[in-house]
Amino acid sequence: MNRAPGTLIVLALVAGGHFAALPAAQGAVTVASKMFTESVVLGEILKQTLEAAGIKPVKHKAELGGTRVLFDGLVAGEIDAYVEYTGTLREEIFAGQDVATDEALAAALAKRGIAMSAPLGFNNPYAMAVLRDTAERLKLTKVSDLADHPELRVGLSNEFLQRGDGWPALRAAYRLPQQTVEGMDHALAYLRLKAGQVDFIDAYATDAELSRSAIVVLQDDLDHFPRYDSIVLYRQETARAEPRLAPAIESLAGTISTERMAAMNAAVKFDEQSEAAVAAQFLADELGVARTEPLPTTTIAAQIAHRTKQHLGLVLGSLLPAIAVAIPLGIVAAKFPSLGQAILAVTGVVQTIPSLALLALLMTAAIRLQIKTLGDWSPAALIALFLYSLLPIVRNTAAGFQGIAPHLRESAEALGLSRWYRLRRIELPLATPMILAGVKTAAVMNIGFAALGALIGAGGYGQPIMTGIRLNNVGIIMQGAIPAAVLAIVVQLGFEAAERWLVAPALRQSQRAA
Repeated sequence: MNRAPGTLIVLALVAGGHFAALPAAQGAVTVASKMFTESVVLGEILKQTLEAAGIKPVKHKAELGGTRVLFDGLVAGEIDAYVEYTGTLREEIFAGQDVATDEALAAALAKRGIAMSAPLGFNNPYAMAVLRDTAERLKLTKVSDLADHPELRVGLSNEFLQRGDGWPALRAAYRLPQQTVEGMDHALAYLRLKAGQVDFIDAYATDAELSRSAIVVLQDDLDHFPRYDSIVLYRQETARAEPRLAPAIESLAGTISTERMAAMNAAVKFDEQSEAAVAAQFLADELGVARTEPLPTTTIAAQIAHRTKQHLGLVLGSLLPAIAVAIPLGIVAAKFPSLGQAILAVTGVVQTIPSLALLALLMTAAIRLQIKTLGDWSPAALIALFLYSLLPIVRNTAAGFQGIAPHLRESAEALGLSRWYRLRRIELPLATPMILAGVKTAAVMNIGFAALGALIGAGGYGQPIMTGIRLNNVGIIMQGAIPAAVLAIVVQLGFEAAERWLVAPALRQSQRAA
């Protein structure tokens, strides 16, 4: 009966050693993409172009996050190449610096060990979009017309809300009076616009919805937005190690028109073609690059199995070390009340930090310390989940020890039993039901929080959920949501079984009676 905490601690140590020993892919070139359809398509085009040049293996880490995540990952050497936009670099990465020309921008990038390709061919600036009915009713044709309608509700992508060329600068330039401004995922903005929940949104010039929906793009009559020429950023170190990399990337220069990019986005969004298939068709049409082998395909069952492995890795890799740390902290909190208040306060404060904020802070710290932050078994994701697991385990462990009847402790002391013996043979077995309840709570919470690991490429059930949101595909969302719910149920049943094995029948009966 006293084996529960010891068993959990041993498992935690084994798991910690296992995850620390996981090797990184050797010799692979890694390309990445942001969390919107166009970026994923371009990532696939880049991947297949490199493969056609004989560079293998090439790995595509799709939907990793926003601009800063990918750029920092490129500088840190966690990815080797991705498609970016010149306007984004000028306004977001090098804001306030003199990089007005492409030559100056390339020089600034070179100082960080990054090379910039020639433009791929299309300019994809931000734009303000409204429903056609709204435009006709209010006679809206240009962005400055919005100044006459302070009642309009604004729905903007989260990144646009904070960008140097985003909403604050746009509002100042056009003196826009709108006060009702909501941040949201870019893919959801179109849905809310069509549903009448917001009146105008930010859009990209090549968005699929603009070509197949009753949506009007307003003229940027003050030329507020700079050019957003698409280019490939890649590490100079990788190009030196792989001489075929730079020529393969440069072969894409000038090949993608604005119309073709919008059509490719629409093929994914509305025709339900895969990004890989759309990329392969583009390369065949524009560059005459025919694949010598079919695109890899996997069944839904195989995808779910792979995501389950990733999700369990995130959950176990964070939960088991949390058990090893939190149980001793809970014991200390119970035995030393003054110190216990401090322990519970600290773990409680961590619990109140928004999960996205904590993940972002940990990623920033890891990048500065040159610790791997992106991809499977990301330390940033594991540490965030570890921290969130502490409070329920610490709190329940302390409550379990504090709930032991005083006369039992007094009897043990009267018999002359040592502190270690009392802890191992009496107190831990009596507190085990409460400890297990805390671990179960932490485990279920981790299953949900682990979905956020997809934001930095850690995979798991969050990946199909985010892909489904991006494509407005409920079926893909369910590929992540349903397995996560099933896993939570399995965990509940597993803890019930563990309780029958670890807790004496008399203690279980007394707990039910209580």
